[in-house]
Amino acid sequence: MNGIKKSLGGAAVVLAASVAQAATGVADYSKTPNHYVTVDGTKLAYRTIGHRSDAPTLVLFQHFTGTMDDWDQSMIEELAKNRSVVIFENAGIGASEGKTPDSVATMAHYAEGFLDALHLSKVDVLGFSLGGAVAQQVLADRPELISKAILVGTGPQGAEGFKDLPNVISDSMKKSAETNVPMKALLFFTSTPEGRQSGLEFVKRINNHTVDPEPVASQEATQAQAKAWITWGLTPANNAQLEAIKQPVLVVNGNDDLIAPTINSYVLYQHIPGAQLSLYPDSGHGSLFQYHALFVSQVNTFLDGVR
Repeated sequence: MNGIKKSLGGAAVVLAASVAQAATGVADYSKTPNHYVTVDGTKLAYRTIGHRSDAPTLVLFQHFTGTMDDWDQSMIEELAKNRSVVIFENAGIGASEGKTPDSVATMAHYAEGFLDALHLSKVDVLGFSLGGAVAQQVLADRPELISKAILVGTGPQGAEGFKDLPNVISDSMKKSAETNVPMKALLFFTSTPEGRQSGLEFVKRINNHTVDPEPVASQEATQAQAKAWITWGLTPANNAQLEAIKQPVLVVNGNDDLIAPTINSYVLYQHIPGAQLSLYPDSGHGSLFQYHALFVSQVNTFLDGVR
């Protein structure tokens, strides 16, 4: 990682140091500008929001194809009231340059390099969906970097149902065309009236960035991330790796997740010694967005607890 640090240059190092001390304090996520660091010759984008706090920085790893603009604005702003939040974008996604990795291991390598470049250690991590797999890999590779972890809508290696991702997306695309309901509302939320309404409200709270708005994931990036997700699910289970996790972990999901079937959250809970499990009713992959107020409350309680 020494090469990574040397590649930053003086200005980036100063910026990194300021981020480690405090976030921007901007209250409106839609106005947070992009910042950049270089990892292995690849420029990676990130944003910071929140107020100065003695609490560890919370770093967010995003879902399959998701950019920084795809985070729920209300949830981000609520999380940032109690701590500094850093929203990280892996290679080849959104404003980040480079080729999108097609393996979780390589994504984790970039994430680890990103934390090293910003001199961030003992951070708290929130990994959603594919980002949850990346967080697990970082916990295995570099456990000293993470203090606490929140794994949402994800699963371990060997996870059930991950190979079905192409069919799940295809079905949602078809239903979206037939019903004129945004695909993400179909993928992330249940088909009940409450779930459908939550999905429609959610899509209004994303992609509202007025500063440095980002392009959607390219077809090449989507294919690479799909390969990483499916391969993670097809890789033989490694319970020993989960059982070696020493950090407190909060596992969250909806009761009917189409992308990361809910049973996988229970498997994580079973095998991670310090895990807590929270399942939300009538919700799917986007449970953290459907119940964003409850989710933020649980996250704050979990992160503010004994370390």
